[in-house]
Amino acid sequence: MKNIFVIILSLFLLGTTYNINAQSKTIDQFTVQVDGLGCPFCAYGLEKKFKELKGIKKVKIEMETGIMNFEYPSSKQLSIEQVEQQVEKAGYTPVNVSITRADGSLEQTENNNTTEIEGDLQNIVFFVAGNCGMCKSRIENTVKKMDGIQSAEWNKKTKQLTVKTSSNISQADIEKAVANIGHDTKSIKAKTETYNNLPGCCQYERGQ
Repeated sequence: MKNIFVIILSLFLLGTTYNINAQSKTIDQFTVQVDGLGCPFCAYGLEKKFKELKGIKKVKIEMETGIMNFEYPSSKQLSIEQVEQQVEKAGYTPVNVSITRADGSLEQTENNNTTEIEGDLQNIVFFVAGNCGMCKSRIENTVKKMDGIQSAEWNKKTKQLTVKTSSNISQADIEKAVANIGHDTKSIKAKTETYNNLPGCCQYERGQ
């Protein structure tokens, strides 16, 4: 009787191990470094955006490092580009994405920071309203996507946005782009609806 029990237990453990191994071969592991996580509310917003992806599991975000880990079914073949787009939809900047596929292969972001701009460069500095690291990421990411922009940096303390750009881009163009995502400048106010759609931690005190 004792021998029968041992045999049954062994078969059960073998079956459990087999199921775990089989499951691991159907799951991709993701590690994403995100810029702009300034508070727990920001991390919650990022997690909420990624949970729109059906099948996502074990989402974990480290505030100190800005690193997010999660698992996703390998059958859906979630790409680096799709992960980056999801981060940007949440209002942040993806720094690096690493994917360990179920078959053991590794995919990583290819960093290419070389930008060629023709013509003379100019520095433009102006006020942009905002509160937190999430605001910083949203503002800088939006401006950097504009043609002719070499760099953009928003200072959370002074609220000053410093942009290095080619001479064919005007300050008014940049201010319009910033206002379109919900951030007031001294010259252009964002639409009330756009401002109201900002996360709670990003809703700065508006002037009259």
